[in-house]
Amino acid sequence: MTHGRRADSYTPRPDGAAPRDTAARYALLPLRIFLGVTFVYAGLDKLTDSAFLKDSGAGSIGDMMRAVRDSSAIPALVDMALESPVGFGYAIAFGELAVGIGALIGLLTRIAALGGALISLSLWLTVSWAAEPYYYGNDLPYLMAWTPLILAGAPLLSVDAALRARRRRGTF
Repeated sequence: MTHGRRADSYTPRPDGAAPRDTAARYALLPLRIFLGVTFVYAGLDKLTDSAFLKDSGAGSIGDMMRAVRDSSAIPALVDMALESPVGFGYAIAFGELAVGIGALIGLLTRIAALGGALISLSLWLTVSWAAEPYYYGNDLPYLMAWTPLILAGAPLLSVDAALRARRRRGTF
């Protein structure tokens, strides 16, 4: 016998959204925060490391690139970086910083996520390509982690969402 009432296991909120719907709306927020904080930290770490931004020496970007050249998937990428290792180091550091800030505040999130994915892809194809088995290298999981943000952006708690709301209201 059927009844006219729903036998749901949750109580709908006053606005009609189920708790499960709310959780789904916020599902990308922890990923966005993790990737944002990690990339900001990585960029700042490179910029403040006195050894990293040098052509040669222990811990330098130049020595690291020379060490991975022959084991990378695309040695031409490493050769390009080796033309100006310090410039490449700065580009990676500032790129990570921009991507991280974009992800954290949700500004141009899809573009920031694409930048993060491209950085991760380039590092996977060069620096961590030789990791065996492949899942020991950390750049491939970062590449995959950026993918949902490329697809969905930052629909909540972001500058993008605030700008979208302003455009809808016509106050922009």
